[in-house]
Amino acid sequence: MEAYVKSTTHNGVTSVEFFHPQSNSLPAHVLADLATTIRRAGEDPNTIVIILRSTGEKAFCAGASFDELVAIQNEEEGLSFFSGFANVINAMRTCPKFIIGRIHGKCVGGGVGVAAAVDYAIAAEGADVKLSELAVGIGPFVVGPAVERKIGVSEFSQLAIDASMWRNADWARRKGLFAELHPDVQAMDESITKLATTLSHSSPEAMADMKKIFWQGTEHWSDFLMERAKISGRLVLSDFTKKAIAKFKTK
Repeated sequence: MEAYVKSTTHNGVTSVEFFHPQSNSLPAHVLADLATTIRRAGEDPNTIVIILRSTGEKAFCAGASFDELVAIQNEEEGLSFFSGFANVINAMRTCPKFIIGRIHGKCVGGGVGVAAAVDYAIAAEGADVKLSELAVGIGPFVVGPAVERKIGVSEFSQLAIDASMWRNADWARRKGLFAELHPDVQAMDESITKLATTLSHSSPEAMADMKKIFWQGTEHWSDFLMERAKISGRLVLSDFTKKAIAKFKTK
């Protein structure tokens, strides 16, 4: 199967789904499609609430595409790639609709950032998290603000420093990354359906105003995350990063 982003709307609930055959990793074109799809759903009067999900039974999102990372040749290309994550987070941040995250599996790197940027994450057991960027010589510069906003500086720094250690889904729930954690996918989906249905009958205006309050203090992120993308775009060119990614790809 080829990578895709698609959306469907039913009774006020829009499901935005993404897929990539490499553990739902995010190459540039998927990032661009994801940001565009979220923005359009936010502007669609038929959409009252959004569910963000990925396909498959294993990883929710493996983060940046290693194939594209090793292909980056200069800082401009690096900025262009990492700005894709900035655009997705900013699209989620400025979307006037609540976004429910369906976190069915592991989140790595940028995938943790995506999970952190939803407004209400509902997860299933096995949805472990890891910020792996430092292990390949980069650092979670772009997604870091979203993760830090959700779980706090101490917990974010723990994830960012120990880049090889998985934290289990219960850790993520206790730290506030996940609002709910369910024992299996069926229970998770039942909870998502229940919440989405309830929100679809709630006031769109009230929810839009609530979302502005929840994201208060992030108004500068349109520029701020791009500055962070420049840092990653520079670091990805290092010999350390090139060699580290090559090792990861051979595992």
